[in-house]
Amino acid sequence: MTSSEVGKELIKKELPLIPKLPGVYRMLNSKNEILYVGKAKNLPNRLKNYIAEKNHIIRTERMLSQTKKIEITTTSNESEALLLEANLIKKYKPKFNILLRDDKSFPFIFIGNKDKWPQIKRHRGKKTKEGFYFGPFASAGSANWTIKMIQKIFHLRVCDDTVFKNRERPCILYQIKRCSGPCVGYIKKEEYKSSVEDAIEFVSGKSRKIQKNLSNQMEKASEDLDFEKAVILRDRIKALNIIQSSQRINEANLVEADVIAGYKESGKTCVQVFFYRSKQNWGNQAFFPKHDPDEKLGNILNSFISQFYENKSVPSLIILSEDIKEKNLIEKTLSKKEKKQINISVAKKGSKLKVINQAIKNAKDSLNRKLYESQNNRDLFDSVSKKFNLEANIGLIEVYDNSHIQGTNSVGALIAFGEEGFIKKRYRKFNIKKKDNEQDDYGMIREVLNRRFKRAIQEKDNFLSFPDLVMIDGGKGQYSSARETMNELGLHDIPVISIAKGKYRNSGDETFFHNGKDYKFEKNDPTLFFLQRIRDESHRFAISAHRAKRKKGLTKSLLDQIQGIGSMRKRALLNHFGSARAVESASLDEIKTVEGVEEKVAKKIYNFFHE
Repeated sequence: MTSSEVGKELIKKELPLIPKLPGVYRMLNSKNEILYVGKAKNLPNRLKNYIAEKNHIIRTERMLSQTKKIEITTTSNESEALLLEANLIKKYKPKFNILLRDDKSFPFIFIGNKDKWPQIKRHRGKKTKEGFYFGPFASAGSANWTIKMIQKIFHLRVCDDTVFKNRERPCILYQIKRCSGPCVGYIKKEEYKSSVEDAIEFVSGKSRKIQKNLSNQMEKASEDLDFEKAVILRDRIKALNIIQSSQRINEANLVEADVIAGYKESGKTCVQVFFYRSKQNWGNQAFFPKHDPDEKLGNILNSFISQFYENKSVPSLIILSEDIKEKNLIEKTLSKKEKKQINISVAKKGSKLKVINQAIKNAKDSLNRKLYESQNNRDLFDSVSKKFNLEANIGLIEVYDNSHIQGTNSVGALIAFGEEGFIKKRYRKFNIKKKDNEQDDYGMIREVLNRRFKRAIQEKDNFLSFPDLVMIDGGKGQYSSARETMNELGLHDIPVISIAKGKYRNSGDETFFHNGKDYKFEKNDPTLFFLQRIRDESHRFAISAHRAKRKKGLTKSLLDQIQGIGSMRKRALLNHFGSARAVESASLDEIKTVEGVEEKVAKKIYNFFHE
């Protein structure tokens, strides 16, 4: 019996027990890890295909050979199964599914309609507040640029409510004509409301109408000899013209659409998504889904769309570069999800084909850059292996660094670098728990490595897979501590190197330590630049983690340690005395005079500092 026959036999045994209903099936291995998630209109019929077909593709053969268990979840219809499948794939990331590596939401621009003086701001996540949402934008930079332009034209406030309510004079944004100063009453409520309505019309695509209104206002101001107002209006019209020239009103006249194009080469794929809203191009984003090298582009796009829109709003129209096999099912499912009609079409001629061809060109360029970077990184990995005489091939490096100030707010940091660059989802920070280690660099390294690798050895929740190389920012002592710790954990086969700056801490004079030897590079060696770059990233991440911890510590007060003292009383005490130290020095009678602090609480505060 071949290895794949074992999986087929398992399916044969399970088939009589599986109901003839739509749903989702999961293939699991001997460790109960999910290998593959699939959906079906009729579960038994779909699973029979695995038994009936004699010549499966290699990926399916490998999956069947590892399958030791099947789990079934039935749904009320096929659309529900599609949504569940996309959700499970994103959650478990099965190795034999096509995976969209995307876990972020796209930014929107939000203008509230409940406030007296509405604020404009960037928004991510659920749309819980009542108001106007515009987007999605492809990046935070794209959304920020639009907000900046809206500030220039309509002078809306961007400060949060706390700052807004406590200002006594306008901020610099008023001075540089980016805000109308509603915080101090420099604009009437009706006039500000009119500016908000104009801003909403502008992002809705009615910029020509806004320009005409501003021109009329400028002419009237000139006729009234109010030249100062006329100049302000002229500048706003100029800003509007800049936006109109850069927004590139699209030829295809797409009011609300996503253009999705894929390009595949050398077993890798790039999918470009362009966002068109209010007849404007609001940017594009490149994605690189993980899939079998032999997978067809149509199947990749089919899975991409299901996963991409699982947690995102869907436009009325989706334009694709390729036909997909489940077009009707996806249309029906997304329409039900959004409670509006969603249409999916393949561009074949005219202006829409021009738009899709541009998207395909972007996908091709992005993929070529990605392939070049991956090849370049592989070459650098090979150079590192050669320099340090490492036996195993390198595909993943972890770099560790520590940060503290005289033993306070000690933090250990881990960053990771793979063939496709820095892997942010593998970054970790470690708050040093053992007091003895807080001023001991060697002790910190031992604690961090122990906590990181013990979890992986025990295969606890959210453990990270092992790297091919560990790099420590430090000298011989740090190297020895790291090597000893790894050996104690039984990880003798994972190589460790450390990187120490030279005598005068000059970049380019680093010394590397590995297996009892010192190593140096030529100052212009690309491998040295590479190792410096990943070392610097670990240092940056460690410093930022340390600063965040220190800042959090600075906001804490001695008053936080007193049981029963909430935020209201804490604020009242600090407002009255000025600091926690002043409260400590105060008499019981002085503490009693604070508003909201009754005698019993006053005694508790006084006793805390004086017992």
